[in-house]
Amino acid sequence: MNLRSLLAMVPVERLRNPPPVVAVLRFAGVIGNLGPLRRGLSLAGAADQIETAFKMRRLGAVALAINSPGGSPVQAALIARRIRALAEEKDIPVFAFAEDVAASGGYWLACAGDEIYAQESSIVGSIGVVTQGFGFAGLMKRLGIERRLHTAGESKAILDPFLTEKPEDVERLKEIQEDIHGAFKELVRERRAGKLKAPEDELFSGAFWTGRKALEAGLIDGIGDMRGVLREKLGDNVKLRLVAGPRPWLRRRLGLAMPGDGTGRGLSDPGDWAAGLLAAVEERLWWGRFGL
Repeated sequence: MNLRSLLAMVPVERLRNPPPVVAVLRFAGVIGNLGPLRRGLSLAGAADQIETAFKMRRLGAVALAINSPGGSPVQAALIARRIRALAEEKDIPVFAFAEDVAASGGYWLACAGDEIYAQESSIVGSIGVVTQGFGFAGLMKRLGIERRLHTAGESKAILDPFLTEKPEDVERLKEIQEDIHGAFKELVRERRAGKLKAPEDELFSGAFWTGRKALEAGLIDGIGDMRGVLREKLGDNVKLRLVAGPRPWLRRRLGLAMPGDGTGRGLSDPGDWAAGLLAAVEERLWWGRFGL
């Protein structure tokens, strides 16, 4: 085989114009920590992956794969803000894709995208604020258990689950919720400017919809899967690259994280297992709100 034949086999055009790369960041689960044995989504856990995504060679876009029922508004805001800061710094478009659910804090994350897509049956929205917990005051009384709590500051033990709920404590909580809700609404107005079609009192009521209804309301830009949309946007040769963070061996094997409270306790500690059980219940409640 002569030199000309060899050169004819070299994909010169592909080398000259390599296909664009899309970095895929996956955000799955409840946002914020649920306890010592369950780590939810947080900026601390996602920062390295986000930075890596925006440093990829031949980067054409960043895609967010979101499957979250919500959680901590602070962590949702921090993650979304970091993504937007890098997107603007690098001048890279960001596309968000809702899977089963992108609701509450999950939709907050989706708003980091320049465009948002979902499946017809995805659950989208829930632009509101919820605080959930348990009350054990009646149980404590029936069991004859005395609660001993000493504070400095009259509001230090507000909404203690072992005490009877006070109306003034609930009112204070609602004030905080309204502040957070206001920040959420401002974010949606900013990121979906000119796209929202439904009345604000409906959109910001905390209600949620299927992807098809969310499209009609202007909460998303289209119905479609990640590969299909990105091939349409960037060409059939686009390459998707998942940016995965490191996972400790024990977490990979058991789906757990070691306690990080600095006490040196192991997984056999009854307190840790009890906290993990309550965290699992709380996580189940988050998903259960959306029938998942």
